[in-house]
Amino acid sequence: MSGIVFAGLSPHPPMLIPEIGRDDLRQVEETQKSMREFAKRVKKAEPDLIITISPHGPVFSDAISILNTPKLHGDFGQFGFPEIELSYDLQEDIIKELVRVNKAEDITVARIDQSSAHKLEINPKLDHGVLVPLYYLEEAGITDLPLVPVTMGMLPYEDLYKFGKIVQLAAMKLGYRVAIIASGDLSHRLTPEAPAGFNPQAKEFDQKLVQALAEDRIEDIFALDRNLIEKAGECGLRPIMIMLGAIDGLAVKPELLSYEGPFGVGYGVITYEIDGSDEERKKLDGLLADRQEKLAEQRKEESDLVRLARKAVEQYALNKELISVPDELTDEMKKEAGVFVSIKKYGQLRGCIGTIEPVEENVAAEIIRNAYSAGFKDPRFPAVNLNELEELTYSVDILEEPESIESPKELDPRKYGVIVRKGQKSGLLLPRLDGVDTVDKQLEIAKRKAGIPIDEEDVELMRFRVTRYE
Repeated sequence: MSGIVFAGLSPHPPMLIPEIGRDDLRQVEETQKSMREFAKRVKKAEPDLIITISPHGPVFSDAISILNTPKLHGDFGQFGFPEIELSYDLQEDIIKELVRVNKAEDITVARIDQSSAHKLEINPKLDHGVLVPLYYLEEAGITDLPLVPVTMGMLPYEDLYKFGKIVQLAAMKLGYRVAIIASGDLSHRLTPEAPAGFNPQAKEFDQKLVQALAEDRIEDIFALDRNLIEKAGECGLRPIMIMLGAIDGLAVKPELLSYEGPFGVGYGVITYEIDGSDEERKKLDGLLADRQEKLAEQRKEESDLVRLARKAVEQYALNKELISVPDELTDEMKKEAGVFVSIKKYGQLRGCIGTIEPVEENVAAEIIRNAYSAGFKDPRFPAVNLNELEELTYSVDILEEPESIESPKELDPRKYGVIVRKGQKSGLLLPRLDGVDTVDKQLEIAKRKAGIPIDEEDVELMRFRVTRYE
C-alpha cells in the first residue's frame, strides 16, 4: 500500500540527545522512552520516504518552504556538538509534484536551494526540529531513507491542512510509503521559569490539544480559541495541522505515548496507526466550508466604518483609484481623530497603518486614506491582490487624544494603547491585541517598533484609549 503509512507528533528539545542533555535527561525520561517507541513504530510501518514538518526552518508568512538541496545535512553545532550530524538524500520528484498541485490550489511552496538560500540569507541546513526526531529514527536503524524536510508557513490552518492532504495524494500517485512526522513542542509558558514567560492558561491549551489529538477530534482543534493559542506560545500547532491533513480520510488509531512539561515546555509524543481509508474522516471540505461561513457572518455584522474601509481597499484593488468620502456621514465619521485600519486574512495580520493625530478633514477621509495604506503600502506585506479580497476582514480604531504619563504603572494593555518616544524615534501599539497581556510585553513591542533598545528606561511614555469597530 502506498500513501501515508505512519503519522506522529514528536517534540524536539535538543536535550533529548543524550550527549547534549546529560543529567537533564532524567527530567525528560518519559519523553525519551516514548521517542524510542515512536521510532520503533516508524520502522514497523516500513516507509520508503520520511517527510518532516518543522517550525524552525525558513518560515514565511505566505508560503510553505521545503529545503531543496540534493544532499541534506544538519548537525547540533548550535548546541555545542557539531560532531553529532545527520545526512540524507532528497526525494525531489515528490517535491515537484507538491509544488505543481499546491500552485493549482493557490498555496505557495517555496523550494529553498543553494541559490535562493544565499539570496535570502538562509542557512540551508537541517534544523533541530528535523534532527531530533531523526536522531531517534537513526538509533532504531532507519538510516538510509530519503527525506523531504518541510517547514510550516504562517498560513491559515485550513490551508496547512489542505497542504497535508496534497502530501497524501502525491504519495499515493507516486507510489511512496510515507512516514510523516510533525515536529513541535507545545506550550512554552507552563511555569514561571519557562523560556517564554509564564501564562496560567498555557496548561489549558496543552490539555485541550493533547486530548483532542488522542481522541481524534479534529474539529475541536480547529475550534481552539485564538487568544488561548497566543497565550500558550506554542510552536507545534501548525506542523500538527499539516500532519492531520496528511491523514485526512484515513482510518487511524491515535495513541498518546507520553506528555510532560519539565522546564516549562510541553512535550507530547503521539503516534497514528493507519489502516486503510475512512470516508467519515474526510474533513477538508467541511473545514473549508466552515471558514467561508464564518467570513460571511463576519461581513454581515460589519459596522459602517469597517464597511467603508473594506470598500476603499476593494475599489482600489479593482480600479487603482481612491474612493470619495460618502455624501452621508454618520456622527462618528464627521469627527476629526487619528485612525488605525487593520486588515487580517484568516486571523493573521495582513496590514495595519494609522495616524496618531488627524491629518484629514474627518474620520471618513482618515479611514479611506489609512485603509488604502494598510492594503497597499504596509512595508511588511505585499500589496493586496484581487484574488484575496473575499478572504480579508477589517477593524477600525478611532483614537482619543494621547496623554503623557510618568510611569508604566499607569498603563493597561487591555485599556490603553501606548506611544514610546526617545529622541526622533517613536513606536505605537494599539490596545487589546492578541498575545499582548502585560505592560512589559506592550512596551517591549512598542520599543522594538521604534528601534529603541528594549532595556532602555529613559523614554517618554504616552497612553491613549480607542474605540474599536469590527
